[in-house]
Amino acid sequence: MPGPSRQTAAPPAPPHVFVVFGATGDLVRRKLLPALVALMREGHVGAEVRIVGVARSELDDAGFRTWAREALAEAGVSEDDLEGWCDDCLSYVAVGTGAEEEYRRLRQHLEAVEEAAGLPGNRVFYLALPPAAFAPTVTALGEAGLHRSPGDGWTRLVIEKPFGHDLASAQALNRAVHRWFDESQVYRIDHYLGKETVQNLLVFRFSNMVFESLWNRERIDSVQITVAEDIGIEGRAGYYEHAGALRDMVQNHVTQVLSLIAMEVPVAYDADAVRGEKIKALRSLRRLDPERHVVLGQYEAGHAGGKPVPGYLEEEGVTAGSTTETFAAMRLYLDSWRWQGVPFLVRTGKRLHRRVTEIAVVFRRPPVALFESMDCGLQVESNVLVITLQPDEGFALYFDLKTPGEPLALRNYPLHFSYEEAFGPLPGAYETLLLDVLQGDQTLFVHAEEVEESWRLYAPLLEHELPVHGYAAGSWGPEEANRLLSGNGAGWRTR
Repeated sequence: MPGPSRQTAAPPAPPHVFVVFGATGDLVRRKLLPALVALMREGHVGAEVRIVGVARSELDDAGFRTWAREALAEAGVSEDDLEGWCDDCLSYVAVGTGAEEEYRRLRQHLEAVEEAAGLPGNRVFYLALPPAAFAPTVTALGEAGLHRSPGDGWTRLVIEKPFGHDLASAQALNRAVHRWFDESQVYRIDHYLGKETVQNLLVFRFSNMVFESLWNRERIDSVQITVAEDIGIEGRAGYYEHAGALRDMVQNHVTQVLSLIAMEVPVAYDADAVRGEKIKALRSLRRLDPERHVVLGQYEAGHAGGKPVPGYLEEEGVTAGSTTETFAAMRLYLDSWRWQGVPFLVRTGKRLHRRVTEIAVVFRRPPVALFESMDCGLQVESNVLVITLQPDEGFALYFDLKTPGEPLALRNYPLHFSYEEAFGPLPGAYETLLLDVLQGDQTLFVHAEEVEESWRLYAPLLEHELPVHGYAAGSWGPEEANRLLSGNGAGWRTR
């Protein structure tokens, strides 16, 4: 997998039209437009590219361009970087009802834009929409003949998460998509997979034999995956009440990271080989026992950033007495030769102590406590490899060493590597993933079978009514999560 220089080494994207549905939404404002401008500024997207916004708002081209300028200014993009870009590249089509004639008008608009700019018919359709709109939009595109490009051009469909809300809905959505689009055209986007450290997991494992040779049940005691947020639901009660932590984070982000850690060596570095091994890893996950291996929680009033914050039930828009989980922890096992008996301990939650996403690979302890008789203290913790995805992307390897002087004493210290220290600011995840879409690289995107295998694993949890334990905002979650630990004396990492 390409390393941190990937963006600078990537060839320019071919000329195309980028069509974004939900064009006046928050995702486009905060992420997509700034990422597209960054790709243009870095030379990955040429001036001939055109962006067509599609939304229900009754805007014209001028109104959409004004909205886009304001959005880019909020994102810190200077006028010098734009240099008339909005006027030259942006246009808008209103699709208020989704009626057939509106999609015919969209098709005519795309053909006119392509003819005026001399474009070859390459098209990206990006669905930055509420999940309920995915299937109707895909169907409307297909019925309008927009699932195939004219001439020798290509058409690609990008779908944001969540992809379904359970196994049945994910399967139904896959059927709706595959009715019109081949799997080779579909890019199910998970922005976690665009982070440099996530991408480098495969390089780290498969290019460094010192680690790959240790990556098994004989050397590893357990693996911890933590995706912690210090914020609450931020006014998104309407969404979160129907999602909860399991649907919002575990089924997608957490499971994708787990599959990259657990997968076997692919036969080649290409999308089919890598995604095939991830699917095998997901299929080897043992069926969860909800009572023994899962703990759910919901934040109560507490403190965040030194200030008092309300509990989930006091948040605006939350149903009285809601049992929606804002925290989920679980103990997973893979029934495979490499990982048999090694627990994968995962947790995610809102209003936790601090914002951090990390993978901690906990190695087995030495078979003999050699220095115990010297009264210098036992080895406090195992060697641990910590891979941090946010906020400070990098790696750290913790090991014991002797502190200077007498008497003999042991301390645990890290060797660390920071991406920002080595390479400066990293490209955003959406920059990486959008460039992959434009270049036709599906490696960092989720296959249809991955989606269904993930939902299949968590289906019993969605059907099982588990207790939801309270935890104070600003803590690391409910105390009950400690019963999931591996039992070797190692607790949840809280550094």
